[in-house]
Amino acid sequence: MPPLTLIFDVDGTLADTERDGHRVAFNRAFQEAGLDWNWPIDLYGDLLDVAGGKERILHYIRTYQPSFDSPNGLESFIEELHTAKSRHYKNLVREGIIPLRPGVKRLIQEAREQGLRLAIATTSSLDNVLALLETTLGLDSPLWFEVIAAGDVVPHKKPAPDVYLHVLQAMTLQPESCLAIEDSFQGLQAALQARLKTVITLNDYTRDQDFLGATLVLNHLGEPDAPFEVLSGEAQGHKQFDLSLANALL
Repeated sequence: MPPLTLIFDVDGTLADTERDGHRVAFNRAFQEAGLDWNWPIDLYGDLLDVAGGKERILHYIRTYQPSFDSPNGLESFIEELHTAKSRHYKNLVREGIIPLRPGVKRLIQEAREQGLRLAIATTSSLDNVLALLETTLGLDSPLWFEVIAAGDVVPHKKPAPDVYLHVLQAMTLQPESCLAIEDSFQGLQAALQARLKTVITLNDYTRDQDFLGATLVLNHLGEPDAPFEVLSGEAQGHKQFDLSLANALL
């Protein structure tokens, strides 16, 4: 068996970026554009069923603002609005108000110490990913990941498997040697279609989703003083997710 490779999702997996990051940034972009739109916490949870920020805006317009007439064409309007949202999101991240989830930094550091290959597979834009990594893990941390597959690097976003297939091809990997770490139904479906075993660390937005097919479902990755809770699967006596458990799952 080749050495283990870990492939991480970002939003909701590395950090709880959705509720207090992306959602707030969308609302700031709406206000800046002179729109009276607002995405409260519950509505944003529903909108997360649509992967991708630009796709989410389009879905919102079609569903909740069907009479909206964009000033310069809908596609250009959404592109400009999403660019503004990304700017606001990066500002929020750099304020340091969005910490990594429990166990994330510990697991990444352990993987680096043991020389494991790391990758990222996300629908978030590359700029947003880099801002989060640099703020929470250090300016050089993007270099720790051999491949960062982000944003529009593939034509179809999760739950399509494209972004995971892209990572596997770019790193010349077989799925049997990899473990995906995700937080959502859409992410799980993408990973499973790429034939990847998947660990789920759910959050408030994904708590009630269907994780059938996941190898292990946890509330978070765990810390020495804050063990994880196993919701599905077998953790083999472990109290925090480490490389020993990861290799055992393969």
